Amino acid sequence: MKVILKQDVKGSGKKGDILEVSDGYAKNFLLKKGLAEPASSVAVNSWKLQKEAEERRRAEEIKAIRELAKKMDKSMVTLSIKCGENGKMFGSVTSKEIAGKLADLGYDVDKKKILLKEPIKAVGEYAVELRLMEGVSAKIIVNVIPES
Repeated sequence: MKVILKQDVKGSGKKGDILEVSDGYAKNFLLKKGLAEPASSVAVNSWKLQKEAEERRRAEEIKAIRELAKKMDKSMVTLSIKCGENGKMFGSVTSKEIAGKLADLGYDVDKKKILLKEPIKAVGEYAVELRLMEGVSAKIIVNVIPES
């Protein structure tokens, strides 16, 4: 019996695969648990249309992320931090603070995508890399100034 998997099934295949399995396995396990559906011509066509729509949506998402990276590249973020007498900072600048400032500028970036090689613990300008997705990154400049 031919079936289309609705979810990943260990030992059988991944979601969306069209498989030829024994009738008993299909009826008693895959169909009964809702892991698959019979591969009729209508189901196969709807699955193909769904897959094409998903690929188009994914391509649009990648295009939007690349445009965002191009727009953000070389932009400057200024953070004011409390400092002691000698310009020594209390604490450090975190990726959460940088993400908050980027949100104020209109860029929605998750703090996990901000790569800090080491914590920023002094006043000055720092180059910080944002890895927006696999293969797409932007570099911004973080300017840390003492709070007045």
